[in-house]
This record gives sequence, structure tokens and C-alpha cells, in this order.
Amino acid sequence: MNLGIALLLVLVVLAIAYVGVELLGLTAVFGVALPYIAFAVFVIGFIYRIVNWSKSPVPFRIPTTCGQQKSLDFIKQNKIENPSSRGWVIVRMLLEVLTFRSLFRNSKAELTEEGDLAYQWEKWLWLFALMFHWGFFFTIVRHLRFFTDPVPGFVTLWEKIDGVFWVNLQPLYLTGVLLLGGITLLFLRRVLLPKVRYISLLNDYFPLLLIMGIAITGMMMRYLTHADIAAIKELAMGWVTFHPVVPTQDISMVFYAHLALVCTLLIYFPMSKLMHAAGIFMSPTRNMANNSRMERHINPWNPEVHVHTYEEYEDEFRDKMRAVGLPLDKDV
Repeated sequence: MNLGIALLLVLVVLAIAYVGVELLGLTAVFGVALPYIAFAVFVIGFIYRIVNWSKSPVPFRIPTTCGQQKSLDFIKQNKIENPSSRGWVIVRMLLEVLTFRSLFRNSKAELTEEGDLAYQWEKWLWLFALMFHWGFFFTIVRHLRFFTDPVPGFVTLWEKIDGVFWVNLQPLYLTGVLLLGGITLLFLRRVLLPKVRYISLLNDYFPLLLIMGIAITGMMMRYLTHADIAAIKELAMGWVTFHPVVPTQDISMVFYAHLALVCTLLIYFPMSKLMHAAGIFMSPTRNMANNSRMERHINPWNPEVHVHTYEEYEDEFRDKMRAVGLPLDKDV
């Protein structure tokens, strides 16, 4: 049911784009107004979520990862799992962001036919996620050529590296293959594995199908319909210079379908689980030093509590301690 609704929503987006552009001729709406609205919603929603998270109370610095904290000199500290300095916190964060380290070490537990508990390494999930995220990132980098003039050297260089193979007189961008392959494999994993399918919701399927549609329409423009790249760049440069002009020459309908899906993703992004892209940097289990054995941390919302010395404690409770026979340092 959830998969069907998600697929229907994606098809509705495509149908609206087709009707608006092909039948009603609303190219200015779908080529100018919609991208601006989508980008504004994305930026405002993104900032709102970040600000809202930043106001949330942060708990004690309780270590939530394995590995030895810094304590006594003769005990070896695990600086990556339990960093005690900002520098090692950054190292741990970079390993998480760039290599999905926690996902790499993820495992699942299953009961065998003999009733034993067996653990399996989730290596395929890690590999599919790595393919998708890195493919998505470098595809965005490659698209910077549409929004810059002149095109930065690093973008041109990356295009040459990425498009080392050619198909139908067009460069086959490897990151595009990684993006489509990774998102497709993640989608199939969610559909074909019974346990994963059982817990999957609409907001699990929808972004997967949305991004899959973006990747497919993007490849269709390059290898099948051969969209007018010069006209698309003219339109994109109009967005960034705030002088939008819809090109007089026809742009492939596939482009408007692609653009409608991208705009839908931008609008949906701040209110979805995709915000984990920013949330990872605000996770207390990743951005805090685990130094609770070196420093005393007190929650700022705790009420003021007077800390008794033992001498003050004994002065306050001397009579009660004497009555129950507890030893006293000063029996006056």
C-alpha cells in the first residue's frame, strides 16, 4: 500500500508537469516560478530545522560508542571511538560522513533453525548507501557547470574524469551510474526483504522513487532525447542572476519532468528524513568529546544544588549518625 501510494505521488508530479507544459503551455510557471518557490521552501525549511535542533537541550556527555575513554595514563585511549579533544571529534565526524563508518560496522541478528542467535554483517547496505551518496554528491558537483559562467576549473576537470567512457557519442558519467545503481539497489532491498518491507512507510518509499525518477529522466535527456544543453544553461543562468528568461527554443519535455521532480525533492527535503544529511553534524553522539572522566559536566537546566563537604555533611546529620551508630570524625 505504501509503495503504491508513493509511486502514485511521483506519477502525479510527472502528470502535472506534462499537463502544465505540453497542454497548457505554462513554461514560465514550471521553468521559472516553481524553481524559485522550491528553492525558497528548501532554504527556509532547512534553516528552520537547524535552528529548532540547536535549541534542543543537550544531555550529559555520556559515551555511546565502544572503546576506552581517556582516564589513567597506563590505560590506552581509543581516540576515534572516544575522542577527548575537538581534533579527534572532527576525525570521528569525517570518518562517519565520508565513509559511513557506523553503517560499515552495522550488523543484524537472526535466529537460526537451531534456535541460536547469529549476527551478519550488513555490508551490502553499506555499499549501496556509499554508491548512492557519493554518486549524488558528485552529480551535483558536475551540475555546477549549468549555474556558473565561466565554469570553475575543478568542475571541468571532474567532468573529464567522470566521463571517461562514451556511449552514443556522449560521455557516460560514472557518478550517474553509481547514483542510479545505488538508489535502485536501496529501493530493491526495501521491497524484496520481508523484514525491511514490513517496517517501511510512505516516507521511506517516496524519496527513493523521487530520486530514482530524477536519475532516470536525467539520463534520458542525455542519451535518448538529447535535450538542448545550451538552452538549459541559459535558463539556469537566469535563475542564479535573477534575470530568468524562458528560452524561445523548445526544451525537451523530459527536462521539465526532471525539473518538476527536482523541485518536489527540494520542497520535500526539509520536512523529511532526508534532513539526516544535516542532522549528523548536530548529533550529540558524534559532535561531543567523550571526556566525562576528565571534566565534570553539569546540565545547564539543572537547579542549583549546594555541594556538601563531608565535614558539612557530618555537622548537619551528626545526631542522626550517632543515633544509628555510624562512626564520626568529630564527636562533639
